[in-house]
Amino acid sequence: MPSTDHDFVSTLPSALRRLRDARPLVQNITNDVVMNFTANALLAAGASPAMVHAPEEASEFARIASSLVVNIGTLTAPSVTAMVGAAAAAREAGVPWVLDPVAVGATTFRRETVAKLLEEKPTIVRGNASEILAVATGVRAGRGVDADGASSEVADVAAALAKRTDSVIAVTGAVDVVTDGTTTWAIANGHPLLTAITGSGCAVTAIVGAFLGARVAPLEAAAAALVLVGIAGERAALDCPGPGSFAVRFMDALAAITPEDLAAGARVTRA
Repeated sequence: MPSTDHDFVSTLPSALRRLRDARPLVQNITNDVVMNFTANALLAAGASPAMVHAPEEASEFARIASSLVVNIGTLTAPSVTAMVGAAAAAREAGVPWVLDPVAVGATTFRRETVAKLLEEKPTIVRGNASEILAVATGVRAGRGVDADGASSEVADVAAALAKRTDSVIAVTGAVDVVTDGTTTWAIANGHPLLTAITGSGCAVTAIVGAFLGARVAPLEAAAAALVLVGIAGERAALDCPGPGSFAVRFMDALAAITPEDLAAGARVTRA
């Protein structure tokens, strides 16, 4: 049985302190369904959300943000213009950015949009197993935003995709996988109720962006975000009667977790 990666776990307190000290400005071009939830999750984690998505200003703002998060959940032609423009501006300005390819395998429009965004070299790509498979293969995998397989089953695919795109790949599922193509971590934190509320995955992506905006290295930023959200989910689920209460408790848990809590609760192994 793999043992805990103590070297990485020991860095988690400093990563969370860095996020909360920096209070990074995270620009979000995200989907309409989760905008409020995402903004509140960023605030609870310690970041500063900026929901700047108009094509007329998204690119300009990306140059001054600490990081950029692009989530394709509710695509429109104008939003694609904003996303591609902001991603290009972030890349040119040296601003790290995260791509969340929501339901990328569902339609041609989504696949073509993600292909354009990949050309702008995302720092991190975060998706569920079916989404990452679809990004890697360019064909439909899974049903919309649902994950059809365990994230561990796509670890090799994710590692190959990381090398091909020069991005860190984060695959979320019952066990999360984070890889840069050389180092791969499996993260066992979390709770099933995280999948019973809208926006938990989108919040993960935004918090990945927050750690990036605090200048945590990409591999560590992705893993730290998954551990933080996972532990918050575990705490929120304690004696929780259902998903409505869970969503509120999740925000409280995010805000209450200390740097020391993060290291104490992390379940991270080398995969």
